[in-house]
Amino acid sequence: MKQIKFFLVTMMLTLSAVVMAQKTTVSGVLMDKTLNEGEPFATVRVFKAGKSDKPIAMFITDENGHFQQEVKGKGKFDIVFSSVGKEELRQSIELGKETPLDLGTIFMKENETMLKGVEIVAQKPLVKMEVDKMSYNVAEDEDSKSNTVLDMLRKVPMVTVDGQDNITVNGSSSFKVYVDGMPNAMLSSNPSMVFKSMPATAVKSIEVITNPGAKYDAEGAAGVLNIVLNKQSAQASESMNGYNGTIRLGAGNKQMGASVFMSGQQGKLSYSANVFTSYNKPGNTTTEMEQIQANGTSQTMTSDNDVKTPFTMGSLTLGYQLDSMSVINATASINSMNMKSTGTALTTMSGAALGNTFSYGSTTDMKNSRTSFSGSLDYQRFFNADHTKSLSLTYQLDYSPASTKITNNFTTTSTVIDLTNRYSDNQDKTTSHIFQLDYTMPLAKGQTLNLGGKFQLHDATSDSKYYLKGVYDQNSSSEYEYKNSILAGYGEYVGNFGKFGMKAGLRYEYTWQDVEYHLGNGQDFSTSYGSLVPTASMQYTISQGSNLGLTYNMRISRPGISYLNPYVDKTNPIALSYGNPDLDVEKAHNVSLVYNAFTSKLMVNLNLHHNFVDNAISQYSFYDDANLLNTTYGNVVKSHQTGLSGYVSYLLTKDTRLFFNGGLNYTDLRSTALDQKNNGWTANVMAGVQQTLPWNLKLSAFAITSTKSYTLQGYTGGFNLLTASVSKSLLKDKLNLSINGLVGLNKGGNLNIETSSRGKDFISNTCIKVPIYSVTFNISYTFGNSKMSQKQRTSRVQDDFIEQQSQGEMLNSIGSNI
Repeated sequence: MKQIKFFLVTMMLTLSAVVMAQKTTVSGVLMDKTLNEGEPFATVRVFKAGKSDKPIAMFITDENGHFQQEVKGKGKFDIVFSSVGKEELRQSIELGKETPLDLGTIFMKENETMLKGVEIVAQKPLVKMEVDKMSYNVAEDEDSKSNTVLDMLRKVPMVTVDGQDNITVNGSSSFKVYVDGMPNAMLSSNPSMVFKSMPATAVKSIEVITNPGAKYDAEGAAGVLNIVLNKQSAQASESMNGYNGTIRLGAGNKQMGASVFMSGQQGKLSYSANVFTSYNKPGNTTTEMEQIQANGTSQTMTSDNDVKTPFTMGSLTLGYQLDSMSVINATASINSMNMKSTGTALTTMSGAALGNTFSYGSTTDMKNSRTSFSGSLDYQRFFNADHTKSLSLTYQLDYSPASTKITNNFTTTSTVIDLTNRYSDNQDKTTSHIFQLDYTMPLAKGQTLNLGGKFQLHDATSDSKYYLKGVYDQNSSSEYEYKNSILAGYGEYVGNFGKFGMKAGLRYEYTWQDVEYHLGNGQDFSTSYGSLVPTASMQYTISQGSNLGLTYNMRISRPGISYLNPYVDKTNPIALSYGNPDLDVEKAHNVSLVYNAFTSKLMVNLNLHHNFVDNAISQYSFYDDANLLNTTYGNVVKSHQTGLSGYVSYLLTKDTRLFFNGGLNYTDLRSTALDQKNNGWTANVMAGVQQTLPWNLKLSAFAITSTKSYTLQGYTGGFNLLTASVSKSLLKDKLNLSINGLVGLNKGGNLNIETSSRGKDFISNTCIKVPIYSVTFNISYTFGNSKMSQKQRTSRVQDDFIEQQSQGEMLNSIGSNI
């Protein structure tokens, strides 16, 4: 009998161990019912049914509210969700019956009776980290109350803003810029100028999409930089009726400005509006240049330049929920920039054909104005209750006229070079029509298929008039029309299988380009070509707070109108610049290994990436038979870049947050056509702290440094600067006061940026002294009568028409904070 009892007890214990050892993968998503957003870093506990003394499992949701965890046991259990400020939620589940167990979407309510005085040390995520995209939550950063968007970009992972405000993504200046998923002509032409004028309070988040996928246009070698504005969702609850807004004023020694933001909802109608204006005066920039030719001729030039730029931008978004299954959205935005630049220069030349030393002075006045309008109409229809199957139709119109007028006057005459006073008047205009269709359908649990197509029509005209001594010079003038049409289709598969996820797609784009000259030395030409663009990414979830991903994509860069235009710019008497109509589309291949880790206090992102282009478009210079420096473009470079970028945010205490954002890149550039090569390491770091001081003062201080960056024919020097701000909120955080400061670490608070270029027959060295020191005072006031959702609408339009920009932007002012 004892043996039988021992056998039965052993069998029961063994059976119990087997049952408890059985594992079930429990997954789902926890949502804030009021805001309809994922609840990040909520605590999830699993208890035996009817008990709450000791959990058998405990874990947290990720930054999107998702959870997935293996739980041992079989039978009935209780799962409990808890988060700061929310009512505790308990549900009954049964383990072992269904593997895996998907709990779907679970909603949590606000806790109206939450006890006061509880101190929680945790951070709401500033960065949403995914394998192929990073989103910086600008609205949650305390500095957004006093900074501009350009200031915030310095903190964004994989983004660098150099000493002259040039923006690069993953070390490349070839990227696309969007506002709410839509292109903007003003941003394409000069993003740093717009971002410097735009208050950060107008922005919800900044997305860096390094692997956009087949749904996105193929344009932009480094990916997409998307600015998501604050606005109200058309699908918010009708109980959220009301409005919110912010008024902001700023003044300092470099800039002054004002902005108004307002969003609201009434029934099924939602609306939002942004208006801001600024006046930038960065100060007097000095340039010193020395150039030596192989034939012994030398040139030195010293110039002073002063720039003033008024800028205004306004946008309006309307959304209407037709019914529970369909939404219509309309957007409109207009931008206006008027830049005035005045400068003086002294040039000295000697040697070879010039004989004795010869000097001349000159004055340059430039007026550049650009206005752009963008509007869209977007309809989305859902076909199931989960809103996972949908059809979207979008139309977008862009119109952008621009004018550039330049006057050059000289203090003397010469028989060696042409010093005739000259004037040029450039009138450009671009009109774009975009039609897009997107279809999304679930294939199975965790699997989705995306299909779509798009047709784009772009028509650009350019009329460049050239005058000598006030007399129209037809031989040097140019007038042409540039038409660019793109037809695209894509298919993309997205699958999630437990800890493993993948996305793969193909996009095909066919391009027609036609240029017709009405006046000038160019020849009419037409070209057409197709591009098959693959993209793929894989992700593995290591744990609840970490993941690892591998991505590949091919991106293209079409040469823009300024790169193709053969019009010869003769405003400089000793130099010529012109485009190349024979340029081919640039194809870039990108591979990245991404690691993300996050807890309630620590966030880490590491991105090891390699980029290579066999036919990169590069600007290069050479001297002609008339001893004039010619600058043009060509598909003349093979470029390889390998780098590691890193982002760390650590909440040291409840009052102290530490930041690190930086990267290290090795660049190798080679050109057989020019018989030149160059390579080197580039590093950039932004490190700082956000500290809460006594009296609830908020202090932010950052040190920014960058080493030299390399081009085919030389390099551009690095920079070092410090930035800090102190802010104070009053009237229950409705009123915010702040003082911002920025200073370069060279003598006088300047930035001294050295540039070197070496060709076969010349060496050129330049030093640009930028007066970067600035102090700005800001005041903002927030008003409203509701707590409304900040859920964002993302447009499904991406404009595939982009004009490549040179490394040095026309406006190199820096550091002004609204």
